[in-house]
Amino acid sequence: MSAYEIHRNTSHVSGLFGTLFASVAAWNDARVTRNALSRLSDRELDDIGLSRADIDSIAARL
Repeated sequence: MSAYEIHRNTSHVSGLFGTLFASVAAWNDARVTRNALSRLSDRELDDIGLSRADIDSIAARL
């Protein structure tokens, strides 16, 4: 009888899914931040030192 060993390199596949998951999570975090800041009034944004023009750059940093 012969014995066969099969070695599958799953680290590449799991790394790919991990990277994909991290990308989707980062996109969602930026989306949630952008929506939350967009709901604030101009006065509230000014109180925290931001303007409407800053929202996209803040969300992109996440």
